[in-house]
Amino acid sequence: MPIEILMPALSPTMTEGTLSKWVKKEGDAVKAGDVIAEIETDKATMEVEAVDEGVIGKILVAEGTEGVPVNQLIALLLEEGEDPAALAGHVGGGAAASPAPAAAVASAPATATSLPPAAAVAASGERVSASPLAKRIAEQSGVDLAQVQGTGPHGRVIKADVEEALVKGVAQGGTTTNVAAIAVSSGRNPIEFTEIPNSGMRKTIAKRLTESKQQVPHFYLSLDCELDCLLAARKQMNDAAEAAAGKDGKPAYKLSVNDMVIKAVAMALRDVPAANASWTDAAIQQYNNVDISVAVAIDGGLITPIVKNADQKGLGQIANEAKDLIARARAGKLQPSEYQGGGFSISNLGMYGIKNFNAIINPPQGCILAVGAGEERVVVKRGEFKAVNVMTVTLSCDHRVVDGAVGAEFLSAFKRYVESPVLMLA
Repeated sequence: MPIEILMPALSPTMTEGTLSKWVKKEGDAVKAGDVIAEIETDKATMEVEAVDEGVIGKILVAEGTEGVPVNQLIALLLEEGEDPAALAGHVGGGAAASPAPAAAVASAPATATSLPPAAAVAASGERVSASPLAKRIAEQSGVDLAQVQGTGPHGRVIKADVEEALVKGVAQGGTTTNVAAIAVSSGRNPIEFTEIPNSGMRKTIAKRLTESKQQVPHFYLSLDCELDCLLAARKQMNDAAEAAAGKDGKPAYKLSVNDMVIKAVAMALRDVPAANASWTDAAIQQYNNVDISVAVAIDGGLITPIVKNADQKGLGQIANEAKDLIARARAGKLQPSEYQGGGFSISNLGMYGIKNFNAIINPPQGCILAVGAGEERVVVKRGEFKAVNVMTVTLSCDHRVVDGAVGAEFLSAFKRYVESPVLMLA
């Protein structure tokens, strides 16, 4: 009897995902531990390994299909020597999931058809095998499916094939286009645009941050921190690491300003634990560990890998750990435990030249610190003008958890560590 391969739950909160790629195809032999598919969750693309040996007998959910529920039957595995005829009479755990619909294009003509969902009629009148999502995108973008080479099972056209055709310029009637167009009702020239389907990550970001702004009572506190001592300490520590480099010539670490901000936040939270908390209807949860989530921009969105127990780690260890987490975040290789949780977030846009901004709280956390660019400013000290490097930070607080006095106390502690970085070595 064929072995059922189900859509896995790759994290405790995962309810559905996108089957982005089949690494193994129908007829391929697999062993336990072989990677058979890649699944896209709301935060990362992860590999799925086989747990049994056999031959991929039937793929039931095409690659590129979005919104596949956890535990949905996605493929059937034939055991060694099993007759492929066993597939015909097999009843799975449910029908294949329907791909999530793409955003509708205004004024797009409705197309009525009695064909099965996996088939479509191209502009040429030829019957073409295509996934529902590929068909919908083709209709909205003016792509003739007869001109698209399918890479899905049995030559089926999938979403990726249509998107590639759009890039190459395959359109109805043999003309070339790389955009979709709609005519405005005023009769003016058509508005041209490129439609980018929302990924699972983008949908999750939209949902969570909309809920945050609607349900979390934000307030904001801003503070300027002088950076000259921190920059000098950073240079001194990096120079020392460079001088002590081993035979390979690589220093043990290379500190960034953001690494030192992480450490300063962690030390300030240790001093002001009331800022390291989240809200529930029953109680305020004050965290025992100082786990810092660091916002990282990646293709299509952002993710927040966590530097755990940051108050207990040295600056060099934080630098190496943050570098590794950021690299794997951008490669989509983080494990759920490495980005889920955390008690406090940092969002740093200073490297883009942003002076100051207000960040949106990442529930259920109670605070997020927005870090701006360091810049040289003229200040008055003891009646004299002096040029110093200054960084503006803004703390966004959930007023249900953190009152103004607590937020101010945290920022005061943070400023103390930034302006006297030797305290971070204690």
